[in-house]
Amino acid sequence: MTSNLGRILAFLALVSGLMGSGLLLSARAQAQSFLAGEFDEAIPTLAETVGHEPGERITSPVEALEYLDALVEAAPERVRMVEYARSWEGRPLHYLVLSAPQNIARLDAIRADLANLAAGRPGNGDALPVTWLAYGVHGNEISSTDAALMTVYHLLAAQGEPRIDQIMNETIVVIDPMQNPDGRARFVNHFRGAVGIEPAADRQAAEHDEAWPSGRVNHYMFDLNRDWFTLSQPETRGKVAAMRDWAPTVVVDVHEMSGDDTYFFSPAARPINPNITPAQQDAYAIIGRNNAEWFDRIGEPYFTREVYDLFYPGYGDTWNTHQGAIGSTYEQGSARGLVFERRDGTELTYAQGVRNHFVASLSTAEAVARNADSFLSNYATYRRQNAQGAAGSASYVIDLSQRRWNAETLGRRLAAQGITVYRQDGPASACGRNYPQGFIAVPQAQPAARLVRSLLDRDTPLPRDFVTEQEQRRSEDLPHELYDVTAWSVGLMSGLDVAVCGGSVSGATLREDAPVPPVASGSGDFAIAVPWTDSGQARLVVLALRAGLEGRVTDEAFVQDGRRFPRGTVVFPAASNDAGSMGRLRALASEVGAETVTLASSWVEEGPNLGSEAFVRLTVPKVAMAWDDGISQLSAGAMRYVLERRIGLPVVPIRTDRFGRADLSDYDVVLVPDGSPGEELGAAGIANLRRFVEGGGVLVAAEGSLEAFAEGDEPLLAVAREAALGRDPGEKEDADEEKDQSLAEAREIASEEAYREAIADQDALPDTLPGALLNTVADAEHFLSAGYDDGAIVLASGSNIFTPLERGNGTNVLRFAAAGELVASGYVWDENRRQLAFKPYLMAQPTGRGLAIGFAHDPSTRAYLDGLDLLLANAVLVAPSRVR
Repeated sequence: MTSNLGRILAFLALVSGLMGSGLLLSARAQAQSFLAGEFDEAIPTLAETVGHEPGERITSPVEALEYLDALVEAAPERVRMVEYARSWEGRPLHYLVLSAPQNIARLDAIRADLANLAAGRPGNGDALPVTWLAYGVHGNEISSTDAALMTVYHLLAAQGEPRIDQIMNETIVVIDPMQNPDGRARFVNHFRGAVGIEPAADRQAAEHDEAWPSGRVNHYMFDLNRDWFTLSQPETRGKVAAMRDWAPTVVVDVHEMSGDDTYFFSPAARPINPNITPAQQDAYAIIGRNNAEWFDRIGEPYFTREVYDLFYPGYGDTWNTHQGAIGSTYEQGSARGLVFERRDGTELTYAQGVRNHFVASLSTAEAVARNADSFLSNYATYRRQNAQGAAGSASYVIDLSQRRWNAETLGRRLAAQGITVYRQDGPASACGRNYPQGFIAVPQAQPAARLVRSLLDRDTPLPRDFVTEQEQRRSEDLPHELYDVTAWSVGLMSGLDVAVCGGSVSGATLREDAPVPPVASGSGDFAIAVPWTDSGQARLVVLALRAGLEGRVTDEAFVQDGRRFPRGTVVFPAASNDAGSMGRLRALASEVGAETVTLASSWVEEGPNLGSEAFVRLTVPKVAMAWDDGISQLSAGAMRYVLERRIGLPVVPIRTDRFGRADLSDYDVVLVPDGSPGEELGAAGIANLRRFVEGGGVLVAAEGSLEAFAEGDEPLLAVAREAALGRDPGEKEDADEEKDQSLAEAREIASEEAYREAIADQDALPDTLPGALLNTVADAEHFLSAGYDDGAIVLASGSNIFTPLERGNGTNVLRFAAAGELVASGYVWDENRRQLAFKPYLMAQPTGRGLAIGFAHDPSTRAYLDGLDLLLANAVLVAPSRVR
């Protein structure tokens, strides 16, 4: 292995070589910028501020902020720093605005004119194109933040450099240096705790092998680059609001990838979202060619048009492209430390990664500055034409009488993305349809029209030629090239009734910060009922129970005074709650924006009375979650977030390897998110969980974790994961046992088809489903389906397909619809579609006094399936009261 001294000498040789090519000059430049030039001594270097050179050490969030403060203090006439959010752990997130002094002096006028262009109005000539460079959305993609620091320094310190003068004079550069400070802090702490007297290049070394959870994710273990239209995390909400303030024309999201890879920049791979215009696609070549010229100059290999596509609108590149910008992802092979040995025997240093991202950042800013007028004009034209109906003139109308709270909050999430949203109180009508409780309306003809189309259209089709290619690849046993889900229609994911109206629909403009109005009806003083209809109702019930109120839940619908109350409705009787408590319930309903109905008596025209055994007393469950190795950090984070932040129920994480000796007697529910926890739980952990269920506990397992509880003679969930359609996992095993060890049975292979069958893996799982929204059918007799009498639309991805529970073992509470009715949105391989039909999505199996509940696919994925919140609430809140 190369010694630490050897690596330093190699690094200096790299610097010396670049100096010889005219790219580097002085010792100060070597240490800070990697690019040739004269630099202002008044601008502090990273070494002068925090004690290390760029690329020499992984800069921590605290050190990065200290350096940025020093830069802003040194050049206030050319840079401003704005805090735009605070992370869950309290760390600040900032962006910096850089430009020439004359532009900084008139920033308000520039921004006001950019707002004109973003609104589709004519500009007044004050606007400049904004290049937005964002770094480190994944906290362990470490070189990006140090590259951001270098970029700020170079833009401020370089003297007599025409390309920098052009960038600063002709454009505004906004740099977001650290989009995920919690994740970066986690990685830096891990690395500094693991590294020895010299960094190790071996990929097996602890410094490269992060503990669970990794630095990629934020505090709630979200992948922040999938949260752009969900806006569940404070980092994303603040960032989107900041970008709306600046209307960027070019956006680059700077990432890292496998250390064995080189560098990726746009143009992107296929498929391209059909809402991205040809003019936008052409613009990528302008920046790409400039990047290529720079990378050729420094001798750095790169690739384009592979792997990283522009289809799913939840990424930083695609979401911004839907807003009219030229959005790109840049990916650098990651050292995931200070040095990394690649499989080809070469070593990748952290400094090289920092340099490459730095060069790509300046190259991008240069390309925009050289073409400032055309980039700004194209952005203005995009927004203006959208407002004039270039992307459509219809409207989406969302009924407020179905899942009202989810519809209201969706409207506000859309508004938070700069989308024009109208709200009309009911009763109202639109396009010949009556809406007794009003509606939310979103017109297509608006500046953000193509984002509107991508989010609210029921389906965004994949290009036909791309689908044909993927099916051909699969026929040749090659993997498909879809990078993410193929369906994300936000109305479907929220469980809403979204109609498309051919004309415009009016209403009051909905503000993103408008509180959801509560709905209160009925009269009398017997009780207050909370109908089980949406996420807001579940939140109200949980908060009321936590406030000490006593409620009772029904598993049968009832009718009083002509109104039908659905299964799952919770009733808070005045006899069990004093006047102060009932007042607190009303106040909570107002805070949440929930619906309450005052009941005058217990008499009903149909269904059970309050004293019926159909009603059971609800209590606040104590909930534990399997945590750590063996569990998907994304699944654990999303499930915990939905329960804690949306529904309001605290979750206690317990490490997987502790379950064998854990005392679970105080808990009502144990959650086991997606993963493969069997080994970490061990036989003792699984046995302990079985005793927990037998004693009256509720176990909720999702996706891959189901397998840990489906094994043995008496499994908690008597299901099995299926092999691919047409495969027989036992056939190969039986043949191996019977055949002669020296000779194989003679066999004629007469065709290509027969050959493929002969070499097929009989143990193969179904081909991976990239992700589609599918229809399900409910067993309306089971309490776990309350709120879903007509089934639910769920997201299915991966290769998990489970056999149904037999009637004697339990209930398939939600099953997938028939093959011809299965797909609600997205693309599904035909054999997956046929095999998924009638298979379980949600299953429940009693054992002893308790219940095991299994979700074949995680209902909390990315926190964007809020239409499934009641399923999770049924499992976690209601089930413990039903199994007592």
